[in-house]
Amino acid sequence: MESVNAIGRRKAAVARVYVSEGKGNITINNRDYREYFGADTLQYVVTQPLMVLNASDKYDIRVNLEGGGVKGQAEALRLGIARALILIDPENKPVLKANGFVTRDPREVERKKPGRPKARKRFQFSKR
Repeated sequence: MESVNAIGRRKAAVARVYVSEGKGNITINNRDYREYFGADTLQYVVTQPLMVLNASDKYDIRVNLEGGGVKGQAEALRLGIARALILIDPENKPVLKANGFVTRDPREVERKKPGRPKARKRFQFSKR
């Protein structure tokens, strides 16, 4: 099996994922994923698709991650890994979809409007 490419996005984060057969190493921007994501919850989010398919030690994953914050990056990576696993074996899709790993979260930051302090917030109203 040659390398499989997939892209995952969440908010402002973009994860370009390259999956190849290996021993289960996940490398993000040339660093181990445990070092890159210090929090255990984020490490768990990243490995969810692999755990569901019992494929934690079957693939080596190389990732270019940029943009956004740590949580957005972790969820973008989860989507990218799920998409790559579907490209490798389309029979994985129903399991991953049932766990909610295939759906791209469409929520983005709303733009700031002119004449307001933030996107929806208004300046304090003064009657007189």
